[in-house]
Amino acid sequence: MQRVVYLLAYPLIYIIASIPFSVLYVFSDVLNFLIYNILGYRKKTVRSNLRRAFPDKNEAELKWIEKKFYRHFCDITLEAFKSFKLSSEEMQKRMVFKNLDVLNQFEKENRSVIIMCGHYASWEWMLSIGYHTVSEGYGIYTPLMNKYLNDLVIKIRKKHRANLISRYEAIQNIKNLHHNGTLGVYGFLSDQSPRPKPKSYWRTFLGVKVPVFVGAEMIAREFDFGVVYAKINRVKRGYYEASFELISDQPKKTEVNRITDTFTEWLEQDVYCDPTQYLWTHRRFKHAHKAPKD
Repeated sequence: MQRVVYLLAYPLIYIIASIPFSVLYVFSDVLNFLIYNILGYRKKTVRSNLRRAFPDKNEAELKWIEKKFYRHFCDITLEAFKSFKLSSEEMQKRMVFKNLDVLNQFEKENRSVIIMCGHYASWEWMLSIGYHTVSEGYGIYTPLMNKYLNDLVIKIRKKHRANLISRYEAIQNIKNLHHNGTLGVYGFLSDQSPRPKPKSYWRTFLGVKVPVFVGAEMIAREFDFGVVYAKINRVKRGYYEASFELISDQPKKTEVNRITDTFTEWLEQDVYCDPTQYLWTHRRFKHAHKAPKD
């Protein structure tokens, strides 16, 4: 069955990847109408998330964010497929990285660095950072259950100099790379909603108390990696830019949870600035009811 799904999906992905951007966005508009107006894809989840994150906004304001988000969601979904046939020159024109010296300073010190970012703007195209660094670029990702589609996703992402590491094997693989002397730029999508455990770290995110991932901080502390935040922004349709802000250049000396807190606070600022670019289809607050009492 997995192979059947792959054989059905591959031709569509290939066609999407092959069409010019002008046609791609016509297709995106059609897809937006279909999933938003006809299918109502995850509308309940999106609306629940928005109401919790923006309790002071009225229904008209929330509806405006919702509509703009779905348009953006369709764009970035198709843009991810478009990466399959996108040339390196076109990718570098459409995904621009600013102030790379924030990353390069760690290469000069012969140190690896962790990039922390959220599901904001074009996190997929962030994987093209490998075009701009001497260090190897690695993205920590969650493998798909369909092994054929998973292999295709890896192939698409590798096209633009991105190596992938399964989040289930991240610690061991990074440890091995570090001990082998490999300098890496490790990208972590650190705004997931982890399953609560007795020792989970809880804090507010968008006004809601939730468990948060501390894996990036733990790895930075163990191996003395630098940590930076990627501030990604949509400039216009099909064009993005990312700038880097230093979170910590001495993680071992940084107060426990300060790295995670800084990342969360900066991501919150970006979301509040333009909530239409954030991924609202995921259940960000699904564990909030399990939050420990203060």
